[in-house]
Amino acid sequence: MYDILVTGGAGYLGSVLVRQLLEKGNRVTVLDNFMFGPNSLMDCCDYETFQVVRGDTRDRSLLAGLVKGKDMVIPLAALVGMPLCHRDTLGAETTNTGAIKTLTEVLSPQQKILIPITNSGYGVGQEGIYCTEETPLNPISLYGKTKVDAERIVLDRGNSVSLRLATVFGARKRMCWDLLGNELFYRAVNDRFIVIFEGHFKRNYIHIRDVAKAFMHVIDNFETMKDEPYNVGLSDANISKLQLCAEIKELLPDFIYIEAELGEDPDKRDYIVSNEKIEKTGFKPDYTLKRGIIELIKAYTVIVDSRYRNV
Repeated sequence: MYDILVTGGAGYLGSVLVRQLLEKGNRVTVLDNFMFGPNSLMDCCDYETFQVVRGDTRDRSLLAGLVKGKDMVIPLAALVGMPLCHRDTLGAETTNTGAIKTLTEVLSPQQKILIPITNSGYGVGQEGIYCTEETPLNPISLYGKTKVDAERIVLDRGNSVSLRLATVFGARKRMCWDLLGNELFYRAVNDRFIVIFEGHFKRNYIHIRDVAKAFMHVIDNFETMKDEPYNVGLSDANISKLQLCAEIKELLPDFIYIEAELGEDPDKRDYIVSNEKIEKTGFKPDYTLKRGIIELIKAYTVIVDSRYRNV
């Protein structure tokens, strides 16, 4: 078992992953500023192997002290999504990239890093051509650029793995409505109506629990997977916005969606992604898109306010 530091461990992904790490017998320390609230890790506090520190991942002296004796660091702390990064450009650059550079400087070469980035780094894809880990990265938004820079820093350092995540969806205590799938599902359940722009734009999807599963998979297979990036998504869910709406309508027949030329995606996320590389290592997602939609219909029947937005 490992002694692991997770920065940003109280967030959408961290609230799932930290619990799984503890259940596997690992010692876990979380560093988080709790900008989105304190409740997501309450069910971890009964573990004697769990420690939590309130602080900023950009604090070099704090980070240097916390990494001592750790086998691995999982840096989840980030300003996630184009809108939040656009609102706080300095925060995006110093947290998403700067703090990662600092982390590589305070770690020893023997300590491992396992970092998530976004597959929006592929930018605008070519019709019918899958983006693989060999496809040149071309991030459009500040969010994509900062995460791509973070990946380069980590992989150049070595003894690290990067997971390029598809659009994540799924219900958790610390929800995140700024993700396309979660937002769309919420509108379908509570408004029963949505207007879609650029409906032909395609992207890949993955359930939040399968993202955590991918992290656990890498930890178990680190030596054979290290120093490489891996796409993580559902291979049968490279679909357009309109196709996603159609999937939802099958389960919510009174859901109405129309397409109109009323907006533009500043992140230009329009691509299909191959997940073959990580699948060849033995990783297989548990959640289908349909299973995730059913889960979120139940979750959004309960949740009716907007406290879970990043902006």
